[in-house]
Amino acid sequence: MQGVRRAAGALVAVLLLAGCDDGGSSTPPPEHTTAPTPPPSAAPPPPGPKTGECYTLTFKQAVAPTSKRKPRSCDEPHTSETYDVGDLDTVVDGHLVAVDSDRVQEQISQACPADLSAFLGGDLTDLRLSMIRPVWFTPTVRGSDRGENWYRCDAVVVAGDNELAELDTSLEGVLGKDDGRDTYAMCGTAAPDADDFERVQCSSQHTWRAIAVVPFTPGPYPGVQAAESRGQTPCENAGLDVADDPLQFDWGYEYPTADQWAAGQTFGRCWAPD
Repeated sequence: MQGVRRAAGALVAVLLLAGCDDGGSSTPPPEHTTAPTPPPSAAPPPPGPKTGECYTLTFKQAVAPTSKRKPRSCDEPHTSETYDVGDLDTVVDGHLVAVDSDRVQEQISQACPADLSAFLGGDLTDLRLSMIRPVWFTPTVRGSDRGENWYRCDAVVVAGDNELAELDTSLEGVLGKDDGRDTYAMCGTAAPDADDFERVQCSSQHTWRAIAVVPFTPGPYPGVQAAESRGQTPCENAGLDVADDPLQFDWGYEYPTADQWAAGQTFGRCWAPD
């Protein structure tokens, strides 16, 4: 069929030229050009996440860098709540960097924890003595290539080792209230140095409670010996403040390890029997 179409086209061209050849000069017909077809425009990226949306995530899904879960109302059972959404800074010195690069991930790891206290209410100490933690997500590499350029900060409540608490209401402002601070406070199933120690919400069965924070000056890790000695006196005094018997009482101190320090925990915690 292709050969037939080419032959027919050639025949038409011959007939047109013959009709114009009347023995005199004639103006050749104008040349016709076909405008190139523009490439199809890329589809716009899907809308990004919004603050005030909630999700049902497992612990493993909450610590993953990306998420495909669909949002739901915060009045329904959920395990995470989006409290902040922002734009990624993926250009460094005029060059585009990948969404999973250290540069981009560092931006989010600083932005999300910094914004959590304002959402929860209370102060930084209230947050550090609670079981509420920030987690964050970005588009996948493929989604980023399609134009998605957001990051999403969620608040979750850790209910135990590798477990998230199920919620049925928003966490906004909870640490600015006495009952909220108590509900989401950090407690332990045993003393912090016991083999069977596990962090739990104080609304769950427990025997010890985190009662104070020992802050350190940010910088290089001070070393185990310095980290351990730093909290002895402050935690003993904190234990005395909540003791029934000032002459005989127990207290505990949990200092940050090198790994915890590298992850941003530049503080220790004081504990007492509850």
